[in-house]
Amino acid sequence: MSNETAEFAGADPVPDRSHTKSTLDVRIAPPVAEDAAEVNALIAACPPLDSNSLYANLIQCTHFAETCAVAWMGGKIAGWISGHRPPSDKDTFFLWQVAVRQDVRGRGLPRRMLAEIFARPAQSGVDRIQTSITRENEASWALFRNVSTWLGAPMREEIWFDREKHFGGRHASEFLVSIGPFSMTSIPT
Repeated sequence: MSNETAEFAGADPVPDRSHTKSTLDVRIAPPVAEDAAEVNALIAACPPLDSNSLYANLIQCTHFAETCAVAWMGGKIAGWISGHRPPSDKDTFFLWQVAVRQDVRGRGLPRRMLAEIFARPAQSGVDRIQTSITRENEASWALFRNVSTWLGAPMREEIWFDREKHFGGRHASEFLVSIGPFSMTSIPT
């Protein structure tokens, strides 16, 4: 992750969302289409995350809203998690990206967003998290070791997408990281 702070000058106030979970000064909710541009800017401000097209973020904020979350602080998006339930493995939550604004890191925001996602009825039956991480992404490795401890579940890794075989030498190898099994009823809040 970057040392840059994502700035969102002129951001609109946080939309009224009666379904939003509030904890202290953070509101966490499923995203809506209007969040996509700000999510896209946050991801761009958090290298080494791969930037997606704004259209991809619009699809995530609409079609995949139940498996994604935005965290609002001070009228701006401070955090983002995107994920999905793979069609061939409904017991797994695949976490695609986690982005947190530089000025709010260290407050446990990713874990709070993940807990909010897992509290949704749409995530019933999940007993494993998977993600992919490049070897150099120290922040993501630290985050997922923390998630493994938080869930009290083992973490395993294996090469998934190889630099040469899958990326034609244009991207570092991605390791598939699996955490689980765990029980949704025992997830600490």
